Amino acid sequence: MRFEDWTLVYSGKVRDLYTSDVLPGRMLVVASDRVSAFDHILEPAIPGKGALLTQLSLWWFARLGMPHHLAAAHPSLGEHLPPGIAERAMLVHTLDMFPLECVVRGYLAGSGWAEYRASGTVCGIPLPAGLTEGDALPEPIYTPATKAPLGEHDENITYEQTVEIVGETDAAALREASLRAYETASEIARERGVILADTKFEFGRDPETGELMLADEVLTSDSSRYWDATTYAAGGEHRLDSFDKQIVRDWLAANWDRAGTPPALPDEIVEKTAARYRELIERITGSAPAAK
Repeated sequence: MRFEDWTLVYSGKVRDLYTSDVLPGRMLVVASDRVSAFDHILEPAIPGKGALLTQLSLWWFARLGMPHHLAAAHPSLGEHLPPGIAERAMLVHTLDMFPLECVVRGYLAGSGWAEYRASGTVCGIPLPAGLTEGDALPEPIYTPATKAPLGEHDENITYEQTVEIVGETDAAALREASLRAYETASEIARERGVILADTKFEFGRDPETGELMLADEVLTSDSSRYWDATTYAAGGEHRLDSFDKQIVRDWLAANWDRAGTPPALPDEIVEKTAARYRELIERITGSAPAAK
């Protein structure tokens, strides 16, 4: 197929979705180089980011042992897609997506840490007293969130609220699949000296078979919080430095009051962020990222 045969049907913070009359029941998912923080898309983009996210997703889809939405990865499409698209594209089954972010946390960080300080809970789940930021939880917990439109915040919700949204059977299936995927990924990451602190999954149901399938991106730098295990164990101010766009968030927090249009990212911040994305792929997969 030629790229001209595809029609853009949705553009999100990072990914663009295309459909085609030539391939009913399939979608083309193209990861852009766009970077967002504080619910704004920033300028400039991170060069090569879309290809890095796609490469890491494909690596994980092949190792989780779960049904997923991939119909074919980019190699089967490359000769038909223009330069800059093929390495960022996945051909996937069209699914009936669940309107939930299926978040699993193994460590206390981010919004979970903020809630714990206020109430001793994370998404309504009581946790032991005395935990500090970055501590491992007694066991991984499932803390779902609603999917917000572009420019709005996802909202953490309780498991009971997911039952109200999707029904008891699907809510239980999503929780079980999410925890299982996290446990598998966490073990694989640990073998490579990396801690998977938390991550989010998205799932859909095959409209023909009814099968639950892992979808969207999976275990990327954008959807997950990864820490270096050695740095974490050593303690200190950098023990929670993550392999993601935290560099962007920190710079923006220090240089923008969140009013009006965000300032342009300095070249140094862009390159440092790209380097962290590349470093994670090399650590996880054991090989250097594919050329852009």
